Amino acid sequence: MKLKRTLLLGALLLVSVLVLSACTGIAPQAAAPSTGGEQAAAGEPVTITWAFWGSPEEAASHKLVADAFMAEHPEIKIEIWNQPWNDYFTKIQALWASGDSKVIPDVAFLWPTPRYAAEGVLENLDPFIEASGYDLNDYWPGLLESAKYEGSVYGFPRDIEVNVIYYNKDMFDAAGVAYPTDDWTWDDFLAAAEALTQKDANGMTTVYALAAEGGKWAKWVNQNNGAILDDYVNPSKCMLTDPASVGGVQFFADLMDQGYAMRPADLSQAGGDAAVFSSGQAAMILQNTSRVSAFNAAGMNYDVVPPPIPADGKRHNGAGGAAWVMSSGSDNKDAAWTFIQWLQSDGGGETIYTERGEIFPALQSVANSPAFMTDQPPANKQGIITEAAASDVGNFGYFPEWGELDGSIIGPGLEKIWAGEIDPETGLADICAQVDQFLADNGYPK
Repeated sequence: MKLKRTLLLGALLLVSVLVLSACTGIAPQAAAPSTGGEQAAAGEPVTITWAFWGSPEEAASHKLVADAFMAEHPEIKIEIWNQPWNDYFTKIQALWASGDSKVIPDVAFLWPTPRYAAEGVLENLDPFIEASGYDLNDYWPGLLESAKYEGSVYGFPRDIEVNVIYYNKDMFDAAGVAYPTDDWTWDDFLAAAEALTQKDANGMTTVYALAAEGGKWAKWVNQNNGAILDDYVNPSKCMLTDPASVGGVQFFADLMDQGYAMRPADLSQAGGDAAVFSSGQAAMILQNTSRVSAFNAAGMNYDVVPPPIPADGKRHNGAGGAAWVMSSGSDNKDAAWTFIQWLQSDGGGETIYTERGEIFPALQSVANSPAFMTDQPPANKQGIITEAAASDVGNFGYFPEWGELDGSIIGPGLEKIWAGEIDPETGLADICAQVDQFLADNGYPK
């Protein structure tokens, strides 16, 4: 989700070739600030455009959500605008750059929210929240911070990324390793990893204990009481040279150096964590709940457990997720607010997406409802909720330039560590020097 594109007026040329399609309908439900512009003929619905990225299969799911809303609220018509991930951000920026309210999406799925709020293309939702009495307390701790800019809410995250350990019960049984419990520690994890890892006569790993994407690295840092930055909204310096931060990175790097975990580059070449977990090349993966449906369909004998924490550490889940936002250039803001409010409600869009196994919901009420707490695997759904309850800031910055900082400095620097080209202490010192210069060059702290 590292978006590096900026609004380009030259992108106006793209507008003429963008086609809006797939209509359904929906309608207002709660009082909000009057915005004007909603002038459908008497008896006709107000039309809003709903933009999101995804495959045709994902688009079909969104269509189902829109149809459900239409059944409840026939006074608003929705035109769906769906694009592949690789094209979505360039094309939606072209629509915003046009300034033409006839093509600007009224509601969109977006990440990272602060960046686009800073560019002025998103509507501040605070007045709508206040007027409607929409309850923000149902969101997981820290989650709304990822959709704020200068203290105001500009979007509602649809889901929250809760990373847990998936483990193959058959592989644990074969190795004689007890299944992990929700309170296991780093030491417990290392003991299990040693028993689960298989190596050939030359000492090369043939079966790994763990496969984890490099992007999951902040989990280990935060668990070890470390930090990336001194402040995630208005930072002044990098904290990755702090001993606790170095220790978290060192733990992850050591897993690779000892052959317990696949290096991210090798994992990518092998087809990703789902592939190596399904094929038995790795006994565990660290991943969010997006893998559940595929593993269930494959009939895998697995369960999940919260990630282990160090003896003196803490449970931590990074709070963030792509959000539903409203365009500031929309002519139909009341209708757009009605739709967003329904999307983010227990019994509305959140429930439908959760029932289909596509998300772990942003709303605690939905996570604790039958929509999520089904009798389908994994059995330890409570472990996911336990991890979600420990959500907080810490995995990334909540300021407009974070994507550039992570993509140009932090990510490339860490890749050298994961590849074993440089030790964590040296690599993190180099990263921090560049981060501090980047922050200063961009006027931080503000």
